[in-house]
Amino acid sequence: MTAATPAPLDRPVRLFLVDDHALVRDGLRARLGSLPWVRIVGEAASADEAEAQIARLAPDMVLMDVGMKDVSGLDCAARLLARGPAPRVLMLSMYDNPEYVQRALQVGACGYVLKDAPASELVAALEAVAAGGTFLSPAVSQRLFRNQAPKPLLTPRESEILAALGRGASSKQIAGDLGLSVRTVEAHRQNIRRRLELGSLAELIRYAVEHAKEFGAGR
Repeated sequence: MTAATPAPLDRPVRLFLVDDHALVRDGLRARLGSLPWVRIVGEAASADEAEAQIARLAPDMVLMDVGMKDVSGLDCAARLLARGPAPRVLMLSMYDNPEYVQRALQVGACGYVLKDAPASELVAALEAVAAGGTFLSPAVSQRLFRNQAPKPLLTPRESEILAALGRGASSKQIAGDLGLSVRTVEAHRQNIRRRLELGSLAELIRYAVEHAKEFGAGR
């Protein structure tokens, strides 16, 4: 899933790197450190080291390897994101396993990028996450959606509202666009959550963004 070009950032993004391979960290530091809007504030080779340094440095974003030797990046991300305030976390992995991707999204990661993706894709992911969005490598999205169980059908009106949520519209904006009351939009939103078995508004928004094309959000 790619994101729209983000608005210019008002200050450099403070980025922390986590990968248990020094060569990978060196490559990431060389590539990403050259971006004028990125400032790499630290790096770690293990989950324990990462948690200690992140607590001290308070970066804006963490680029986290999934497959580390001591504690997996997914477990490390879950621990980081369970605390507050937490940095935005972008997972980096050589695995496109849908279970890993779903786990990353469940713990609160903002994106998942494959290690064999072009450098431009990683930069786009960082831009999207830094701007408050989410990003999944296209190859990851395709495999994830192919493996998902079918969801209950939505009514045309519910599909319209879900598409609008995927574009970032508020309930008030949706109500104005569709000629509905805000209360009616909120009721539809609750029905969509029940149909899709989503536990929170955050999960609903994430689902809407990830399935934007299915509901015509780009029209």
